[in-house]
Amino acid sequence: MGLIYYGGSAMPIRIDDRALAHLKVVVATKLRRSESFTVSWQHPDDSPLGRTTIWLHPAIPLRFVFDDAEPPTLNREWIEELAASANSSGGIQLSARMFEDEPDSHVTE
Repeated sequence: MGLIYYGGSAMPIRIDDRALAHLKVVVATKLRRSESFTVSWQHPDDSPLGRTTIWLHPAIPLRFVFDDAEPPTLNREWIEELAASANSSGGIQLSARMFEDEPDSHVTE
């Protein structure tokens, strides 16, 4: 499981390494263009019920930490899906599969 440290919060957001690698590509592209957007998700089963939305902006500190030393193979369709949602008024909507630590639960190449 990878981690996202956002803003000044010491509490990281836990997300599967492979999902995080895909999200990082889209987030870095948007922030490099100075584009702000939201990322939302429903809390995983092992967390209190609810959902969270964060506003990503180039001025807010953001750090990605991966458990795996080697980057995974990226899926172009998955990146395009995330990018399209980042450009929508609803922002990126992370699915429950992104919070699971099961490699077989993701889109295949």
